Amino acid sequence: MTYQQLWHSLTPLYDAREARAIVSTLLEELFGMTTADIICHDTNHLDSQQYETLMAMMRRLGDAEPVQYVLGQAPFMHRMMHVEPGVLIPRPETEVLCQWIIDDAHSAMPQVVDIGCGSGCIAITLALELDHAHVTAIDYSEKAIAVTRQNACRHHASLEVKQRDALAMAGDDCRWDIIVSNPPYVRESEKGDMHPNVTRHEPSEALFVTDDDPLVFYRAIGRYATTALRHGGSLYFECNTALVDDTSQLLRLQGLENVEKRSDQFGRPRFIKAIRP
Repeated sequence: MTYQQLWHSLTPLYDAREARAIVSTLLEELFGMTTADIICHDTNHLDSQQYETLMAMMRRLGDAEPVQYVLGQAPFMHRMMHVEPGVLIPRPETEVLCQWIIDDAHSAMPQVVDIGCGSGCIAITLALELDHAHVTAIDYSEKAIAVTRQNACRHHASLEVKQRDALAMAGDDCRWDIIVSNPPYVRESEKGDMHPNVTRHEPSEALFVTDDDPLVFYRAIGRYATTALRHGGSLYFECNTALVDDTSQLLRLQGLENVEKRSDQFGRPRFIKAIRP
């Protein structure tokens, strides 16, 4: 099959621009093809084994499986993170959150915890980018814990990885300089607006919350932060863009101060920082 035939086969699921980008990524990562190779129809020169591999992956893509799962990796902050079904795929927006934390960090040897670590992309980035940081990654999912450990090993990042429930965090008084979390925040009523590659394949427990209590994770982690952060320590959240104001108000009511909002690279309000007084 030619490149054009390959990406055309995905147009029932994606627009033409995205279909071309997905197939280009596949060919580049699988076979090291350049843009010139792809345009010049080098897919016609694949050997039989390569062709079988390509067709197997195209079938997975045709079932709306994300290309990141098909390839087993996703880029994040100039590093490749291993991903697989059962672990949320890192998003470019979350890089903005990481950069905010990196730009803010001034304390020597900060104690950092990432609550709901998923693939470990946030925790690993902070462990590698913050000088002498001690970073702990927490998740309830055994799969997330295993993938975080794999990625930490892959990037030679020193992490402590623990299995804990974000809704039942306790203790750790005045332990952390930085708490960061990108918890589930998509309301069930918003599911219909999402692409099938997300709703069919990414872990629902890492994405969705009920409409009647969409801030359940923010409430629990905010409550934890009021005692677990050191005085002057910072809490960072990624949020549902429709609920940023509600989340900010919740944190103020919990006693956190200097609540600040920031937008992602697309201009949508998505991140919050708050300080324990």
